[in-house]
Amino acid sequence: MLSPILHVLEQRLPSLSAQERRLAEHIIQAPQSVIHLGITELAELCGISPSTVTRFCKTFHFKGFPDLKMKLAGELAQKPNDNAYQDVIAGNALSKIVEAIEANHIASITDTTRLLDVSQMEQAISALCRAARVDLYGAATSSIVAQDFYQKLIRIGKNCTAFPDSHMQITSSSSLGLGDVALAISYSGETSETISALRCAKDSGAFTISITQYGNSTLAGLADIALFSSSLEEGMRRGDMASRIAQLHIIDILFTGMVSQEFEDYIPRLESSYQNVRKYR
Repeated sequence: MLSPILHVLEQRLPSLSAQERRLAEHIIQAPQSVIHLGITELAELCGISPSTVTRFCKTFHFKGFPDLKMKLAGELAQKPNDNAYQDVIAGNALSKIVEAIEANHIASITDTTRLLDVSQMEQAISALCRAARVDLYGAATSSIVAQDFYQKLIRIGKNCTAFPDSHMQITSSSSLGLGDVALAISYSGETSETISALRCAKDSGAFTISITQYGNSTLAGLADIALFSSSLEEGMRRGDMASRIAQLHIIDILFTGMVSQEFEDYIPRLESSYQNVRKYR
């Protein structure tokens, strides 16, 4: 199985320009050699300019060629993931279904963890902690993930909204401003309603965060901070399973990071909400 970076490059080949395609194909075919090359050497091998390599890296949300090499080297050094994603099979025994779903979820979490940019995560956590208000956007399955984050944030007293209705998302984002944060979730990164909500929030002055599958997308390109989940899952019949687990994995890291960063403030609020639920339910 290809690493997440190589998988995304292979997926995006048809949409790349001729020069970018030559570069992507070279990286896919000889990833080990690429991590030992300088940008000028790689450009010469592909018959392109160093500036094209730099633009290519920015397109795929790397800080530059050194960042691409570092992350690619990290992936190549990882033990190959033997838990390949498995699709729905007619008449499959329940024991096999249990094994397949377990393997899919483990692979999704493992692949997503490899993609995490700790620096970006830290910035996102700090922005969420400082935010006067947090808006959460998502459609369909991503809306469920947004609702999960919502119920976590209200437990620590964070002023937030997570409207499932796309019109209400726009209405809410219109009232955001400096000091507020909007976080949008879309596996494809191309959900039009979610893009519109995040764009409106950005135009209103809010700090924006996206969670999408790894790679270049409209939503990731729009956000101030782009966070990525595994993009190795394929097949429409399983698309809302492992991808949801990957998104929830990121949400749990963000929330735990927030509580850890503001421990003295948030822990008493968590305890209070827990005790009150026990008292009044």
